[in-house]
Amino acid sequence: MSADALGLKLGGPGGQAVVARLRKRAAEERRWAKVTLRVGIAIVAIVAFVCFAAPLLGFADPNQQNLLGALKPPSLEHPFGTDALGRDILTRVVYGGRIDLTFAVLTTIAAFVLGTLVGAVAGYRGGWLDTFVNRLVDTVVAFPFIVFILAIVTITGPGLKGAYIGVIAVSWALYARMARAEMLVEREREYILAAKTLGYSTRRIVFRHALPNVVRASIVFSMAEIVLNILLLSSLSYLGLGVQPPTPEWGALVAEGQDVLLTSWWVATLPGLVIVLVGIGFSLIGDGIADRFGRDFSLSGGE
Repeated sequence: MSADALGLKLGGPGGQAVVARLRKRAAEERRWAKVTLRVGIAIVAIVAFVCFAAPLLGFADPNQQNLLGALKPPSLEHPFGTDALGRDILTRVVYGGRIDLTFAVLTTIAAFVLGTLVGAVAGYRGGWLDTFVNRLVDTVVAFPFIVFILAIVTITGPGLKGAYIGVIAVSWALYARMARAEMLVEREREYILAAKTLGYSTRRIVFRHALPNVVRASIVFSMAEIVLNILLLSSLSYLGLGVQPPTPEWGALVAEGQDVLLTSWWVATLPGLVIVLVGIGFSLIGDGIADRFGRDFSLSGGE
């Protein structure tokens, strides 16, 4: 059906009803996207505020022991119960969130910045630089991620240092691949060609004009990457290779409760639910940003 015939058909009574339904559906999707984004931001903001403002909110020393109050179930005095040493689990979850959120955000930002810059420049310049970056990215991506992290941790020793190095050394490659793919499309657009005609420098074209459009997919992916990095650190701590006791960390808290899971379920379950809650928050933010960027891009005339 030609565009003219389609326009005439939609201009009829039946076509107007279809257009009205499509507009209503689009409006509902926009409202739902806003709700999704706001709920995700609210979840993450509340958890982050409680964790980093813990002393101001009255949370005491997370390592304070009370052997007479060991393994108490959740109550008004201890909303998350106590562990085998009588330590308040909620307090330990709150202080552990500082480590997990800081680790996840910093590693994601570092990998995002490094990978996006490398991929954007390589995609724009092409030639030997693009080939070299491509082969390097292929090598990094092909290497088993968790094996590489464990190898780094083995060299540096258990703790956050190896986790930081390993995550950043691997995660940048994914951002570089996405940025390069986006740049290959952007560099053929009219505004880039116009910038070249006007004699703008490569730095100005890449960083001022192309990069804002290139980073959209990477920003959306970074929300999922934060969740993955939280789970990674939790997994390393669960295996005894991450944060070392008695320092509280979400994965370590779950590991501490595995021996008493059947008799004191709250020790491992409640910290695990907090990890799930934070993951849901960042996932909702990613979905909301993806919808917002997709709609803005389509309205601007992109394909």
